[in-house]
Amino acid sequence: HYYDQEKVTIERVKLAYVDGSDQDMTIRNFESGAYSSAGVYPNSSNFAKTKEKYKDNIVYSLQDATSWYYNFNVNRGAYNHTAKTSDEQKQATQAAILNKNFRQAINFAFNRHSYAAQLNGEDGADKIIRNSLVPDNFVQSGGKNFGDIAQAELVNYGDQWKGVELVDGKDTIYNPDKAKASFEKAKKELEAKGVTFPIHLDVPVEQTDTIAVQQSNSFKQSIESTLGSENVVIDVLQMTDNEKESITSQARVPAQKDYDLNSTGWAPSYQDPASYLNIMDPKTGSAMKHLGITKGKDKEVVAQLGLDEYKKLLDDAVSETNDLDKRYEKYAKAQAWLTDSSLLMPTASSGG
Repeated sequence: HYYDQEKVTIERVKLAYVDGSDQDMTIRNFESGAYSSAGVYPNSSNFAKTKEKYKDNIVYSLQDATSWYYNFNVNRGAYNHTAKTSDEQKQATQAAILNKNFRQAINFAFNRHSYAAQLNGEDGADKIIRNSLVPDNFVQSGGKNFGDIAQAELVNYGDQWKGVELVDGKDTIYNPDKAKASFEKAKKELEAKGVTFPIHLDVPVEQTDTIAVQQSNSFKQSIESTLGSENVVIDVLQMTDNEKESITSQARVPAQKDYDLNSTGWAPSYQDPASYLNIMDPKTGSAMKHLGITKGKDKEVVAQLGLDEYKKLLDDAVSETNDLDKRYEKYAKAQAWLTDSSLLMPTASSGG
């Protein structure tokens, strides 16, 4: 039904599905002429040969607008895929995830450089790191990048955020000392409620995706080595692609989200911070389902997390329609709240 169909010369399109198990597939297809360009993986077995052969033709692209992050399931209802062995462990984990000091401890204990190196190699690891949902240079206000404005707001939430830069390309959140300090606060608060340790966190991953498995194990290593496996255990659950999709992105309702932590991402639709930050709106946000929250409902959990406060920050920002600088400054306050909440832990961008 295309109006100019006589001009179409392509008769056949072939789609190649990559399950992540063969990191050298893209370069082989490039060399056979199937691709005009191809991503290469510095940790693959044949990368040394590829690097020697192509030299200066291997380049790093710019980071793009897609932000990848881990998110907590704060209201988990399904346990069909879990390493937990008792109801006590389930209850302990849920209590811990609802505790902001605990979430911050995980955030500060997360070595993003090591995580990114599993994909991009040691030399390129920092080139993909992202520290906030909204990229730091996405918009500008008063001659400053959005990340700089949000960073200035973030320090108002406590000394733990001093020295943290909300910029791309630096692992500025990882800090073992801050992680341990936040965890000690969390442990006292949780033990007062009868919570026992260690806290077990289920993290699903596709078993054929070599890099994703390596990244999950890197995440596990950095958390457990920083906080101690007697305190926190990351249970990496390897499963088929269909199994993982059915309990993460393809789960029909929030109650089917069957994990404690999962890696996902977001790309904006328009050049305004709202395109990112609105996904965490407790009434309309698309990310609510990833947190196990039904939009407009689960009001007790929303209140406990302070998401109603975040909603006020969003409403204040969206109401500013005359002064763009003021609008971005108000959205920077929302980004600062979101960073402090540690409900989402940005990891990397696409590109880079």
